[in-house]
Amino acid sequence: MLTWVVYDISEDKVRNRVAKICKNYGLYRVQKSAFLGDLNKNQLDELVLQCKEIADEKKDSVYIFPMCEDDFKKVKMIGIPFDKDLVADEVKALFV
Repeated sequence: MLTWVVYDISEDKVRNRVAKICKNYGLYRVQKSAFLGDLNKNQLDELVLQCKEIADEKKDSVYIFPMCEDDFKKVKMIGIPFDKDLVADEVKALFV
C-alpha cells in the first residue's frame, strides 16, 4: 500500500536516521521531511517500530499514513507537489 512518512524532528542525528530508515524501505523523498512509497503490512509495522525506537516522543513527530491507491488519487496538491531532484520517475508518475 502507498505510505506517506512525514516528520518534524529537532535533532539532525535522529532526523537523518529516520530518513535513512525510510530510504532503506525503498521510500522516495518527496520533500525534505516527507517520504512516499509502497510498503506491505510487515514493512509498515517494522517501520513504525524502528521510528518509535529512535524518535523522542516528547519533542519529535513522525506521521505514517498508509493509503490505498484510490485515496491517493484523491489527494489535492497546490503548488509544487514535490522536489523533482529528490523523487524517482516511478513516484513522479503517481502525481500525473
